[in-house]
Amino acid sequence: FPDFTKLQFADAEEFVLHINQLKQQLLQLVHRGTGQSLSEGEAVTAQFFDCLPKIYEQLQQDASAMFAGDPAAESRSEVIRTYPGFYAIAAYRMGHALHCLGVKTIPRMMTEHAHSRTGIDIHPAARIGNHFFIDHGTGVVIGETAEIGDYVKIYQGVTLGALSVSKEDARRKRHPTIGDRVVIYAGATILGGNTHIGNDSVIGGNVWITRSVAPHTKVYYQAKMHHEGTEQVDLMVYRDTAS
Repeated sequence: FPDFTKLQFADAEEFVLHINQLKQQLLQLVHRGTGQSLSEGEAVTAQFFDCLPKIYEQLQQDASAMFAGDPAAESRSEVIRTYPGFYAIAAYRMGHALHCLGVKTIPRMMTEHAHSRTGIDIHPAARIGNHFFIDHGTGVVIGETAEIGDYVKIYQGVTLGALSVSKEDARRKRHPTIGDRVVIYAGATILGGNTHIGNDSVIGGNVWITRSVAPHTKVYYQAKMHHEGTEQVDLMVYRDTAS
């Protein structure tokens, strides 16, 4: 996003020099931080920089999803400059690329830095599709083995977590799978590696889910008042069978 940086370059040659300096910095970080040899670090560095055009395209899609999905957003520029969700997703996408190249600690440092700035905790090993939108974002937690499809929208306070915390489960899928075009409203908690939220579903605010949800389903709480003046809150599951 060159129009948002303070850096200026006199010509293309100066810009290429800057990129080469960045590559050397990453090489040193990988070499010192992982114990990999210089040749291994050079391979990782080259592959990471090869990934940047794809990451850039994904972030453009994320920014467009945020602009299209938030009535308060007045421009894509505002999204890129100010939205904590965009910042956290950008850190995740770069960290995920390094994670997939076998670098472990540095991606965690990147996403935890974003966590400290935004309140959004995304593990770099999670799998997240295109056109991803985190609105507001504070308190969002996305676990290590979570999988998220395309065109998913998540509000603040959402947890995609594990049913239990045990070291014995470290190598297992512990976090849920979210299908395409799913909306998850504020405060919802979805737990478990075997929990799948089907495509085109809507998960209402503060709902607690530990079992799979079929595609085209709405899950939400509904309050009912009794004649005695007492209130009963029921979990409602609505399946759109026409879809």
